[in-house]
Amino acid sequence: MQWRKPLFAALLALAAATGATGAQAADKVRIGYWSSGVSLGFGAVLEATPFLKQQNLDVEFLRFPDVNAPLRALASNSIDLAYGAPAAGVFSSAAEGVPLKVFAATQPADVQFVVPEGSPIKSLDQLRGKKVGMSPAGSSVAVIAGAILAGNYGIKPNDFSLVGGNESRLAQFLVQKQVDASALRSVTVAQLTDLKVTKLGSFADEWRKLTKSDSVPYIGIGTVRSEYVQAHPEVVARVLAGMRNALAWAQTHQPEVIAILQKSANLPENDAKVYAGLWNDMYRISFEQSDIDTLKREHQVFTETGVIKGALKDDLFVTGPWQQSKSIK
Repeated sequence: MQWRKPLFAALLALAAATGATGAQAADKVRIGYWSSGVSLGFGAVLEATPFLKQQNLDVEFLRFPDVNAPLRALASNSIDLAYGAPAAGVFSSAAEGVPLKVFAATQPADVQFVVPEGSPIKSLDQLRGKKVGMSPAGSSVAVIAGAILAGNYGIKPNDFSLVGGNESRLAQFLVQKQVDASALRSVTVAQLTDLKVTKLGSFADEWRKLTKSDSVPYIGIGTVRSEYVQAHPEVVARVLAGMRNALAWAQTHQPEVIAILQKSANLPENDAKVYAGLWNDMYRISFEQSDIDTLKREHQVFTETGVIKGALKDDLFVTGPWQQSKSIK
């Protein structure tokens, strides 16, 4: 493919211009992420670009086909940290005693409730008793959707049928009329070509209604083994710096991002263009107090609506690496 040479040359030049200096051995770190959903795009860019290597990191990436698998990998010490781990799953795992810490907020919930155009369903309160497609049970999308339907419309988890799948599968369910409605990422809605849909509401608007706040919930968060961040807080800080630099680069290099998504994520060119165009809406690398407050509010809503159980401990959130990363270029 013709894009490979200029892309490879550009990345080599980038590495040469800003690469880490010195002879000190690189620190090894194992990073896991779900190879679908929002995680796939940024994970592919992280793997294809030199930004983590520039922080003197020797990274082993592990992709997982199941949304909750990175959490199990953290618990079994198969990875050191997870990018975009499902927030709801992290809360539940921590409450069950899994030694985890949250070090970053990474993926806002840019998700829409949709139905096929012409559907008799005109509003979210009509989803009672319906089949609703969304990310698998235990994912943040599923938990947030459940909290919204329960809190805003009195539709409890047992009042509708959750049909789980990855984004491409969920779109197929809609086309084949195997579900009545779906909760899809905005990027997936924009990529639909075989089916016109009607939007019933967004996670952002419904969450503001539910919480009476201006916050937008996070579906993905950066999560690390407690033992690892305690022993290597500076390594986690450099991971954050590399992620932040990769995010900033991607925001101004759409052609290169499109090429990476075509190659590593196997996206068709038009889908990759849509994905790159919505990049700023899908990704964050941040861990300010406002982000922590939003995550605490999420946990409160999740427990009050009965979609997860367990108390939230303040020490779940570790802020040292984020603060340290601010001084790293």
